[in-house]
Amino acid sequence: MGEMIEGRYHAGGAPADTTVDGAFRRVPSVLRDRIGTEAHPADPWRYHLFVAWNCPWAHRALLARAELGLEAISVSYALPRRTEQGWVFDDDPELGVSALHEVYARQPEPYTGRVTVPVLWDRVAERIVSNESADIVRMFGRFPGVPDLCPAPLRAEIDRWNALIYETVNNGVYRAGFARTQGAYDEAVAQVFGTLDRIEAHLDGRDWLVGDRFAEADLRLFPTLARFDVAYHYAFKCNIRRLMDYQRLWSYARRIYHRPGVAGTVRFDLYKRGYFSPSELRNPLGIVPAGPVIDWSL
Repeated sequence: MGEMIEGRYHAGGAPADTTVDGAFRRVPSVLRDRIGTEAHPADPWRYHLFVAWNCPWAHRALLARAELGLEAISVSYALPRRTEQGWVFDDDPELGVSALHEVYARQPEPYTGRVTVPVLWDRVAERIVSNESADIVRMFGRFPGVPDLCPAPLRAEIDRWNALIYETVNNGVYRAGFARTQGAYDEAVAQVFGTLDRIEAHLDGRDWLVGDRFAEADLRLFPTLARFDVAYHYAFKCNIRRLMDYQRLWSYARRIYHRPGVAGTVRFDLYKRGYFSPSELRNPLGIVPAGPVIDWSL
């Protein structure tokens, strides 16, 4: 993956995610403006998403778009595997770019940092609003007339679940899969399954993590669950249990999958192609497995 330095793209020069202790460290997003301001009014027709099907962080934004009925926000989908040019497009309907770094290069202030999805683009202001998925999900709730996925009375509890899920599950699978030492892997994988076990127990007698309806914490957990058995269980060595081995968590994941619009945001075939793409450490031959066969029907 490349990076931008003062608005110019450099292939293969992204900031390191792995430190000398062998533990995976994710570089934070830096473009974090807001919708609902004078600069970026809450009008969905002026915004466009750049995403990749196989990226779980981009999946958050696609889920929020579907769940909140924001089809007015148009979308460009990157190809499932990155090249030396990073995320690339066969057909970008918005700006006609062939690579995502060309979008970052259009920032009025020269951008320095990683070239990641999702990207929320303001077509009127002609600039990126945000490349932080958590912010994009929450700011989508600022559009008029959409459901509230993070109601004020539940926000503190949602934020607590979000923090735990991000560290130990969403990013935890990456900390396990990209670990460079046995100790770093052992710690990460124990946290992944410790939290999954905790969620399994929490769902006893409950349909959702917080309150009595689908909320932001459920949305942010689902992308990892959707990829778990087809990718993380094998490619990232998160193989103590499968998602299917959890009675309540597996039912919960399928309940989300069958919500209106959610299945349209899921591409199991591309998850396998992406996570089993050639990698010197994880999959040097780049062979994509045929299975597993998983039935997501209720």
